[in-house]
Amino acid sequence: MNIEDIYKLYSKNYLVDTDTRTIRNRTIYFALRGENFNGNKFALEAINKGAAYAIVDDKKYNNHSKTILVENVLSTLQELATYHRKIIDIPIISLTGSNGKTTTKELINSVLSKKYNTTATTGNLNNHIGVPLTLLSMTPKTQIGIVEMGANHLKEIEFLCTITQPNFGYITNFGKAHLEGFGSFEGIIQGKSELYSYIKKNNGTAFINSSDSLQVQQSKKLKTVSFDQNIIKFLDANPFVQVSFNHHIIKSNLIGDYNYGNIAAAIAIGDYFKVSTALIKEAIEEYIPKNNRSQIIEKGSAKIILDAYNANPSSMEAALENFKNLKDDYKIVILGDMFELGASSKTEHEKIAELAASFNFDQVFLIGKAFSTTSAKNALTFDSFKSFKDSIPSININQSTILIKGSRGMALERVLDLF
Repeated sequence: MNIEDIYKLYSKNYLVDTDTRTIRNRTIYFALRGENFNGNKFALEAINKGAAYAIVDDKKYNNHSKTILVENVLSTLQELATYHRKIIDIPIISLTGSNGKTTTKELINSVLSKKYNTTATTGNLNNHIGVPLTLLSMTPKTQIGIVEMGANHLKEIEFLCTITQPNFGYITNFGKAHLEGFGSFEGIIQGKSELYSYIKKNNGTAFINSSDSLQVQQSKKLKTVSFDQNIIKFLDANPFVQVSFNHHIIKSNLIGDYNYGNIAAAIAIGDYFKVSTALIKEAIEEYIPKNNRSQIIEKGSAKIILDAYNANPSSMEAALENFKNLKDDYKIVILGDMFELGASSKTEHEKIAELAASFNFDQVFLIGKAFSTTSAKNALTFDSFKSFKDSIPSININQSTILIKGSRGMALERVLDLF
């Protein structure tokens, strides 16, 4: 069966699923394979649970009138997504960057959905599987699509662009994330800028924070829409970011001046698509972060800033700088290891440990194998979460403000259960 025929079946309901645990009625189930799983084995289960068809690439499981055998399920999913993107022919905004992708995507969606029927990436499903699924979640009712794209190697963004075919692009920043895969900071710049290359080649438009010199440099000769503090003014971040735009004061629920760029991008994009300033303000002020991203949690007399979804040297530095500037009396910092830094790991952890110590916080705790080898002054180090947990009675959190940040694999949200 060719892609046109599969599309005819898909377009009856515009539903695609890859997990039988959350299968929807009349969906098309794509039996993806992985290192430790084979979705082909669940094709019949998907059909029994209500799937209209199951796409498989193992002849052994092509044993039902509703199974469709293809050469490669993943390639078929990606090809179907690209075919669908051409059919719907709507404005699509793609965004990538080292930090803040998901928050920025959600802010943009919050703003644009005030005027348009939007479809955006769910959570951080931003890879070679998540991007096609995002596109295939768009229906004829969708007026604007917002697609987050992640990468940890060169050529990944380039590939995702060929699937998404964005009209608009935004790169949140260039930071020290996934150094292991990109090889160097220069590799990161090159990899993220693959979005700019696609935009330029296809006469699209890039949104640019003109106060970011790297964005300006990498987007030369592109058609751009720029914004900066002359247009969207930063007012304060103690702890929540406040900005002004078109004579409106916008009070967000996001902490840290590093979130200014994320908010400003959403405002600029909303303004470009002619969302009124009043609705932009409403959208930004309604957005509340979740999933361990810059959440503020109160426990008794303590205020906890939980930013434990992910971490890299750039985001760690920004978080510590912001925490230093908060007008609070007693500050505690709890940091976990940063992953995927490769040969730079020891150096980068040492830099963050020294930075944390230099700010003279009241208490600093560094958790993980990488942090435990640093020569941090004025800090306590632990080689594992367990060893930290065993020492928790020594921490008095009363009347304190606490920053918790680390890579996802550290799962530092577990710290909340110790207070």
